Amino acid sequence: MRHLLFCTVAILPALANASPLPKADATFPEQDMAEVKLGQLLFYDPILSGNKSVSCASCHHPDLGTSDGVSLGLGDGATGLGLNRKINPDNPPEQRIPRNAPALWNLGATEFTVFFHDGRLEDDPTRPSGIRTPLGAEMEMGFDNALAAQAMFPVLSGDEMAGHYSENDVSQAVRLGRLTGPGGAWDILAKRVEAIPAYRAAFDEVIGEAPIKFHDIANVMAAFIAFEWRADASAFDAFLRDGTPLTEDAAAGMDLFYGKAQCSTCHSGQFQTDHGFHAIALPQIGPGKAARFERHNRDVGRGRVTGAAEDFYRFRTPSLRNITQTAPYGHNGAFTSLEGIVRHHLTPEASLSAYTLAAATFSDGTFSNDFKLMNDAPEVSQIAQANDLPSVSLSDTEVSQILAFLESLTDYDAIKGRLGVPTSVPSGLPLDN
Repeated sequence: MRHLLFCTVAILPALANASPLPKADATFPEQDMAEVKLGQLLFYDPILSGNKSVSCASCHHPDLGTSDGVSLGLGDGATGLGLNRKINPDNPPEQRIPRNAPALWNLGATEFTVFFHDGRLEDDPTRPSGIRTPLGAEMEMGFDNALAAQAMFPVLSGDEMAGHYSENDVSQAVRLGRLTGPGGAWDILAKRVEAIPAYRAAFDEVIGEAPIKFHDIANVMAAFIAFEWRADASAFDAFLRDGTPLTEDAAAGMDLFYGKAQCSTCHSGQFQTDHGFHAIALPQIGPGKAARFERHNRDVGRGRVTGAAEDFYRFRTPSLRNITQTAPYGHNGAFTSLEGIVRHHLTPEASLSAYTLAAATFSDGTFSNDFKLMNDAPEVSQIAQANDLPSVSLSDTEVSQILAFLESLTDYDAIKGRLGVPTSVPSGLPLDN
């Protein structure tokens, strides 16, 4: 059951020589705990992957800031977490996952309506399903919102959760284009869950005795994500709500962030995102975002969704909440260091030109396309030409002050989540650790 909304509102202190600060007024729908607890189990259960070896938590784990601690992760064909994730030599991944695993903080707030680095999934009341998705007219009904839908698209990706072509029933369905409807990949996974007595009993409390559909799984997963990783009790939030002072360096960094450094041009609002798309000349590492039949390693971001030339190399502005906990940074994790990504914003084109793979972090394995595009001068030139950011001159002290402000955005009580990691899941499958 969905409940009424609640919110907190604060009086906004004024900050000299800076753009207006946001209000601490985010609105979070209250969640039904039966759904939340069921979603928790499914989030950590590998039953939702084709080979029953990868869970959502494999790439979004609280020990790694709800991300995976590496620039580009390994999904199907590997086990373990973060830097300790190891390739299965009997079934190795075909490539790294093309984009960095985004953190999950505050996705339950009503302002978050657009998902993925390129925004290809978003709430859209004009669509029959209420959601605009890459599936178009094939999108199934019943998803509560785009948050529910985004939690379930990784199960259709061979690199992430589905597995190699034809090696299991889910990947076979994906290969044949049977994603939705009876016999599709989502239907196969829903029937797997239904066949587990503990899940069937738990869903009885949520949906009654009706057959479990994939959107039911998605909805409880979204309820869990929204409840578990709410992070709005940082030092910065305390400052916004009642004027609790920040440290001297953090206060100076805040003045820079909302003033001279121009960070808030894009990183606006309580959670430091305008939810828009911007080109900032980020180096392109890894396989890029391409279909299997395409032979390139570029990732044109929003341009791949809209087809518009002006959207090429634009990516969604990430929230900066708990940013100190969610390295590496960028749509492909090109920078492991928080200072590194901050300095990139100051001189984007120069940073792109000087970039080396030493700035990234990978787990097990080497792949031929890890740095392939960066060795292609014309491709790099296109990234540079699309850059939106002006150069900004800051001293080393000012950079340190901005980093201190970013630290103030950390909600330490939220880091491990409210329910935590279960000791086991109903399928009996092992959890990544």
